[in-house]
Amino acid sequence: MRIAIQMDSVESINPHTDTTLLLGSEANLRGYEVYCYLASDLSFKNGEITAKARKVVFRNDPADYFTAEEPKIINLRECKVVLMRQDPPFDMAYITATHLLEMLAPDVLVVNNPAQVRNCPEKLFMFEFPEFVPPTLISRDFDAIESFLSEHQDIVIKPLYGYAGHSVFRIKQNDSNLASLVEMFTAVSNEPIIAQKFIPEIKTMDKRVIVIDGKISAILGRVPADSDIRANFRAGGKGVIVEASERDILIGETVGKQLKEKGILLAGLDVIGNYLTEINVTSPTGLPKSNQIYGIKQEAMFWDAVENRL
Repeated sequence: MRIAIQMDSVESINPHTDTTLLLGSEANLRGYEVYCYLASDLSFKNGEITAKARKVVFRNDPADYFTAEEPKIINLRECKVVLMRQDPPFDMAYITATHLLEMLAPDVLVVNNPAQVRNCPEKLFMFEFPEFVPPTLISRDFDAIESFLSEHQDIVIKPLYGYAGHSVFRIKQNDSNLASLVEMFTAVSNEPIIAQKFIPEIKTMDKRVIVIDGKISAILGRVPADSDIRANFRAGGKGVIVEASERDILIGETVGKQLKEKGILLAGLDVIGNYLTEINVTSPTGLPKSNQIYGIKQEAMFWDAVENRL
């Protein structure tokens, strides 16, 4: 079976923590022929979608994790599966890629479903589950943000389409930095800002609930680095075993049901305290660390789900 992975440069990934590498190595173990390409290497002509791709053999060995051939043009309709795994930014280039890959249906299974990736941005999709979401404001208006801070006294602000914990700031009432931060955000982007009530549990841990084909496969604790409010692994967070609460399971099962219906086979839900704060569907991470601490093989669960869909 030939598959293609739309991802960032193979050379740029962290072989110790990268989920795409884990998925690719399992694909190779199953005898799949794996091709990798960048989103910028996609082309559309006369109804055909091609990519300048390299045939890659992945190995789950950080010291020697891949071998790649020279790039060649492949027709994506000749693949059984395309994985959409490049990191955000979730910009117009990303959206264009979802439109192109959507054209491959029904001949090719694209994971996650590109139409739903486009329609379910991480920090907006969660509002389909209002019972789990903390007090939140989405706005570019300074007066609205200032009023939200006055109401809740202690908030977090971040870019609506940011990722990996970039540009996350905690602001308390009467903080003189608020105006400067809002000015900085609005100067570099036309997108709204998301503000949320600060959830104190983040000082000790948040949780990544990994959902494969609608079912919880693991719940991973993430402990932030000292004096940081970001538990993301790229921001220095540390993965730990955690005892899942009834609330964690309720969130995972409720969201998972809708993820399955939408064709989102792999997702990562961020939970802080009792609140759902993001639903990651673009390139969810956390599989290697949760595999390691729980002794499981989620990459096998994922490909079993893909094969069932096929």
